[in-house]
Amino acid sequence: MLTRKQYDLLRFIHERLKEAGVPPSFEEMKDALGLQSKSGVHRLIMALEERGFIRRLPNRARALEVLKLPEAAAPPVSRPKIGFSPNVIEGSLGRRPTPVNDDDDVGGVVSIPVMGRIAAGVPIEAIQTRSHTIAVSPEMLGGGEHFALEVRGDSMIEAGILDGDLVLIHKQTTADTGDIVVALVDDEEATLKRLRKRGASIALEAANPAYETRIFGPDRVAIQGRLVGLIRRY
Repeated sequence: MLTRKQYDLLRFIHERLKEAGVPPSFEEMKDALGLQSKSGVHRLIMALEERGFIRRLPNRARALEVLKLPEAAAPPVSRPKIGFSPNVIEGSLGRRPTPVNDDDDVGGVVSIPVMGRIAAGVPIEAIQTRSHTIAVSPEMLGGGEHFALEVRGDSMIEAGILDGDLVLIHKQTTADTGDIVVALVDDEEATLKRLRKRGASIALEAANPAYETRIFGPDRVAIQGRLVGLIRRY
């Protein structure tokens, strides 16, 4: 699924290639999308390339090739940029119950909401709608509230996180250096990365040498939760 700006950029590149035979410059793409800087264009290009919509040709300036267009004829409907809202887990859903005695957790399960997909690659748009719930053994969780996300991408493979895995996330707004976190970038896109604090800056580090570490100012990144477990289907 593409964000609105990713979709708009893909269509702009496609139309320019049809009209002029060459892709637009980064400056033209920035102006067409109303972005503040070329770094925003670079981020969108990386997202489109990872999802297989475009290809950057090596050793050639401004060399972009559109490989496919989205199946939908119209761009997706924009959603409010609200991040992962705290009220998505109601009552005891996703919260480990406090046992009355030592035997209360035996054979019990906790219901965890699955909140969509998270990119283990470049960020994708945060998905807010709970699709379904999964039953998880309490032994996989600590106290507090949790949610699950389906992983898309391969940037965390060296941390043992593969495309298609379900990650279990403890909902929290702070994390320590070295934690693998769900990070919300610029209030609209979420990614699963290892957190590194570098002075006043925040680095989101992949566990795959094919992906670059991305560094942001602290006002651009909001921690949504910390990885506490993983479920893999075979």
